[in-house]
Amino acid sequence: MLREIPETKRKALKINLDPTIYGTFAEIGAGQEVARNFFTAGAASGTIAKTMSAYDMAFSNEIYGIEKSGRYVSKSRLDKMLRHEYDLLTERLTGEKYEGRRFFAFADTVTTLNYNKTNDPHGWLGIMYQSDPGAEANEIIIHIRLLDSDSSLQQNVLGIIGVNLVFAAFFLSGNVQTMIESLVDNLSVGSVEIDLINLRGPAFKNANDRLVNLYLIAKGFSGATIFDKNAQVCQSKDLLYKKDIMILRTRYRQRSTPNFDLFNRAVEQFKRSQNIDGSNLLVLIEVLMSNMLDEQSDINSSDLEGFAARAEELCATGNNVIVSNFSRNHKLAQYLARCRPHSVGISTNIANLRRIFDSSKYGADYTDELLAYVSDLFSRNVKLYAYPYLDKRNNEIITTQNMPVSDEARPLFEFLIKNNYITDIERYDEKDVKTV
Repeated sequence: MLREIPETKRKALKINLDPTIYGTFAEIGAGQEVARNFFTAGAASGTIAKTMSAYDMAFSNEIYGIEKSGRYVSKSRLDKMLRHEYDLLTERLTGEKYEGRRFFAFADTVTTLNYNKTNDPHGWLGIMYQSDPGAEANEIIIHIRLLDSDSSLQQNVLGIIGVNLVFAAFFLSGNVQTMIESLVDNLSVGSVEIDLINLRGPAFKNANDRLVNLYLIAKGFSGATIFDKNAQVCQSKDLLYKKDIMILRTRYRQRSTPNFDLFNRAVEQFKRSQNIDGSNLLVLIEVLMSNMLDEQSDINSSDLEGFAARAEELCATGNNVIVSNFSRNHKLAQYLARCRPHSVGISTNIANLRRIFDSSKYGADYTDELLAYVSDLFSRNVKLYAYPYLDKRNNEIITTQNMPVSDEARPLFEFLIKNNYITDIERYDEKDVKTV
């Protein structure tokens, strides 16, 4: 059954007319776009105890403290804003007048597109709120990327998604999947990406952060989610910024197990060839969700639980894990480029390269597609480390030296080999080579 989606103004008005909902809006970086929606909806005095926006860093630091990292559009800043404002509410608003109220503190810290259009517009939004008067607070935190090419459009998107977040907290938190889906109500496709969500509190005692973040990928809200070595969900830039990144690409439920022996050799070769300091190296195991998304129109909870379990297994090996829907290498490279890494190495099977440089697998626009693929991938300081496979038809080990390549693709392929954009993994043991 389809869910009715109220207009943004109706959502804000429903909240304003609820006599139990009362709280604060604190917004930094893109105007008071969320609070504005509640003011223009009408009856805001019944909901808003205070709005504020400390734009000057001196004021902001005096209120919320200094960010040692120097990053003010960050989860750390949002956490401080939420806790400061929520504590003020519960300390100051006491007595008979406030009995029966469900307090909330909404906060966001956002950067929209700058004048020269050279930045990465993104932001953190969150709400701390009570499901029942006097109850322990719940918390919803999300990270978004604003994708419109105009700052005023981005501000509008921020206002809408903020209203959606407050509405979801009070009216939809009983069904986490519906709550997540509602965050993009009344927004056009391609205007925003939600790439992280954290849920805390008694309303979410049965929720699993790993599952809800995988659900973002399944619904197309995000292309990937990252888990650190402790299997905790991370925002990509927090983990990958200016790192040297090495990735092993795997598919969920692939027929063969990941070739960790050859991958370890690829990691060492990456370090040697790029003169990488080991302290700056970050190794990731990727699990592709795209094969399942292609096969199934709808992914259910058990599917997501399987992905989460696989991610946890790989994290237990001491590796960071990325779950993605990037079926092609260049899509992965584009995603990583946002984090401004020093360098990226991707370990992939020669069989995957063979398909890319085989024109029979594609249509009439093959050469255009190949050029776009190569440009997107290798213009981002990416190197491919190709591990061999055993062709069981003739019992031959396939490397870049004897891999079949279509005539129209061969000059480009040879250029990439000669200039070390694509490199065979060296010094491998033949017993580690698997059949395909």
